[in-house]
Amino acid sequence: MTPHRIRVGIDVGGTFTDAVAVDAATLELVAQVKVPTSHHHEDGVAHGIVEALDRLLKDLGRAPGDVAFLAHGTTQATNALLEGDVAPVGLIGIGSGPAALPTRRLAGLAALELTPGKRLPLHYAHVADAGDGAAVRAAVDEVVAAGAEVLVATEPFGVDVPDGERAVAEAGRAQGLPTTAAHEITSLYGLRKRTRTAVVNAAILPRMLATADLVDTSIAAAGVSAPLMVMRCDGGVMSLDEMRRRPLLTVLSGPAAGVAGALMQERVSEGVFLETGGTSTDISVVRRGKVAVRHATVLGRTSYLSALDVRTVGVGGGSMARISGGRVHAAGPRSAHIAGLPYACFADAADLAGARLVTVAPLAGDPDDYAVLEAAGGRFALTMTCAANALGRVPEGDFAAGDPEVARTALRPLAEALGTDVATAAARFLDAGVRQVEAVTRTMMREYRVDDDTAVLVGGGGGAASVTPHLAAAMGLPGRIARHNEVISPIGVALALVREQVERIIPGATQEQILAVRAEAESAVVAQGAAPGAVEVEVTVDAQTNTVRAVATGATELRTQDRAHRADADERLDAAAASLKADRERVRVLAGTDAYTVYGTEVRRRLRADRRPVRVVDADGVVRLGAADARVAAMTVEEAGGELARLVKDATAYGDGGVRAPAVRLLVGGRIADLSGVLEPEALLALARAELRPRGAGERVVAVVESRS
Repeated sequence: MTPHRIRVGIDVGGTFTDAVAVDAATLELVAQVKVPTSHHHEDGVAHGIVEALDRLLKDLGRAPGDVAFLAHGTTQATNALLEGDVAPVGLIGIGSGPAALPTRRLAGLAALELTPGKRLPLHYAHVADAGDGAAVRAAVDEVVAAGAEVLVATEPFGVDVPDGERAVAEAGRAQGLPTTAAHEITSLYGLRKRTRTAVVNAAILPRMLATADLVDTSIAAAGVSAPLMVMRCDGGVMSLDEMRRRPLLTVLSGPAAGVAGALMQERVSEGVFLETGGTSTDISVVRRGKVAVRHATVLGRTSYLSALDVRTVGVGGGSMARISGGRVHAAGPRSAHIAGLPYACFADAADLAGARLVTVAPLAGDPDDYAVLEAAGGRFALTMTCAANALGRVPEGDFAAGDPEVARTALRPLAEALGTDVATAAARFLDAGVRQVEAVTRTMMREYRVDDDTAVLVGGGGGAASVTPHLAAAMGLPGRIARHNEVISPIGVALALVREQVERIIPGATQEQILAVRAEAESAVVAQGAAPGAVEVEVTVDAQTNTVRAVATGATELRTQDRAHRADADERLDAAAASLKADRERVRVLAGTDAYTVYGTEVRRRLRADRRPVRVVDADGVVRLGAADARVAAMTVEEAGGELARLVKDATAYGDGGVRAPAVRLLVGGRIADLSGVLEPEALLALARAELRPRGAGERVVAVVESRS
């Protein structure tokens, strides 16, 4: 039997570059390697990427031609901004008359602080009329003479009429300058924010272009013909050409890789993903199978960069216990790694002989209440990982697994200081650590209205076992550690989908305009290599801001999973009943397609209308969608036009806030088409027709319809 081709994901970290190979059909991990990140090599991080790929292929005995998909994630753009390693930017503003004043004020962007004491190197020039070629060339010459190495063109309302920005950008490119036109970065209004986003993008452009060229050349020389993709900060990937145009999309992409792994490998549809390293935990929300995204803050200012809403807490597997007054009052933020101390739970038993507890300040200026052991083998840190091992919370074979007996020995001096037993001391230690994580997790769940009935906590990262199991117990929610949690980020890179987001400000958007934005997003991911038959598009229309947003995602190949296990009817029913918190006997099958089964039950309530909660379960037995109160209808594509119109009409709400169409999701083929972002009934039905147009007339469709209160 010919082995399946492989998908390769490479995550370039600050210290190590991790790479994984995933079977392209089964999506199972088949190999993983770790190499030092090659910051100081003449080819930069590109050398480490190729070295990791070469080792993967050798370990598997595979050829470069067996690689079906290759993507990498990098912190390079983030580091460039954090370190202030950026190129001087030439900003050319366009405008005459009243429009000139706000544009000239953009020269003040030179006050943006990169690092303490270091500001963005920016040189401003102005042209009244971009049609005046001589004036444009003179402006370009002016900023170049001042030291600019990259150019930005901006004009009020350039998103509507971009001709002026294009003219300036063409003049810059004619002189060999890397160039960004503000309308190419975002189509949203707001001259200052749009320009600021474009300026930051331009500042990292030369460095990122050089890296992209090196990586591209190196991968081609290695014989890999699969197109090279790059991780975005919103959880998807983009083509290398797109990265060359908008490198800013790679900023903050580190946490995005782990969430992508949780979505694709762990099939999380509702809950929270916690990626725990040695020092911190990144927390992100998944709702209705999609990760929460918001406009990111870059250099202390809000931007038009759409990135995962990831919030970081300074608690990780290496966080050290802090004690005072006979109690553990906190864990961290100092970790064993930063303190330069080994974990006590990974010591040999003999090294812990005669251990006694002392408190220290790990680094100058730190509080002196951090608990450490002085023992025969030297000084050791008491960490969250030690406490988790002592309680048996770390699964066998886990990256952080140690000898539980050694861990209990390490915790014994702490227990004596607290006047309790080892298990209680370990639990109190973990309580102190997860307290901060729980506060942020609850806040995010509340903000994004995550349903407690269907939420699950999933832990990734090498320190997952020190946080997620204890947090799940504290919150009373189901929790689990992701498979291969220590390499969940490169797995996420390997499994990520091509993604593109298009946003437009369209007051009173018509059906045709909404469909045009949808088509633009779909075409963009197809242009980057996504298979047309694998593209999904989610459209949201925000009536308050007049924003039409389309997010398209697609795989670079039509995926046909060859999983050895498919959940049988009983397993799927058990999953639905558990999620619904109902007895099996009260759960019934409402509808289904080849890929999904829809289950429901009825909740009777005194003095209020009964509810009919629904769960959609896939063939693997994973709950992919939950609705608190919904109507479910099955039909064929041919019948869908009339049937959906009737369902939408019956469930549309009318009130002081205007007309509100129901939240509709369509199960068709292997997809869940989410149309819930549209409130206007006719636009909703137009999007439904667009989703079903490529389908055969007799294909089954299931609609899940939720009225909006």
